[in-house]
Amino acid sequence: MALEVIGAGFGRTGTASLREALEHLGFVKCHHMFSLGEKRSLVRAWHDVALEGARNWDDIFEGYRATVDWPSTGYYKELMEHYPDARVVLTVRDPDSWYESVRATLYAVHVSMPGWLKRLPPMSIGSAMIRAIIWEGQFQGRFEDPQAAKAIFEQHIEDVIAAVPPERLLVFRVSEGWGPLCEFLNAPIPQDRAFPHVNERSAMNRFLLVLRLVRILPYILAAAGLAWLVAGFLF
Repeated sequence: MALEVIGAGFGRTGTASLREALEHLGFVKCHHMFSLGEKRSLVRAWHDVALEGARNWDDIFEGYRATVDWPSTGYYKELMEHYPDARVVLTVRDPDSWYESVRATLYAVHVSMPGWLKRLPPMSIGSAMIRAIIWEGQFQGRFEDPQAAKAIFEQHIEDVIAAVPPERLLVFRVSEGWGPLCEFLNAPIPQDRAFPHVNERSAMNRFLLVLRLVRILPYILAAAGLAWLVAGFLF
């Protein structure tokens, strides 16, 4: 099975909604960052792409008809060449709202994860891969500078438009709904449901809360151990 749709838009531009829309149109499955949690072997495969130079695209995308979001967005040019019949969907968003969204979710997870947790396998493999592709790769270690990050975001959009032949490219805001996407993919507009709006921010907020609790866990355990020792000494 060859990829038929390649998403070139950065994360937090509606990629989760696009994934659900594509699968509803029959492009099942659609690869997404979520897929790495659903199929753990993909974490090692993408780690090898990012840090070892591997390019086993057919193995990575076995069983997938489409891909959106990171990590594949960072390799859209290579995927275009490897899958010459695939069409490219570039999801876009206002740079200011996009930056605020990434800062409050994806980047917050990145900086909130305790260093000791990042060193534990298999977390260490995924953490190194994400850092190499996203934060040190596409953002060149400059995401905390809002102007630099937004400039990179806007330059990426320009680069995709310049690199992809017009007949293969759809520049798409998910707020536009089914019409442009279905026309581009020669698919009938679904009459049984509205265009999906997947808001993973609430789930990420819950995950952030867990991470913050985990971050202070060693101190809680140390305090509990100290209290136990003191209690044993006094009583």
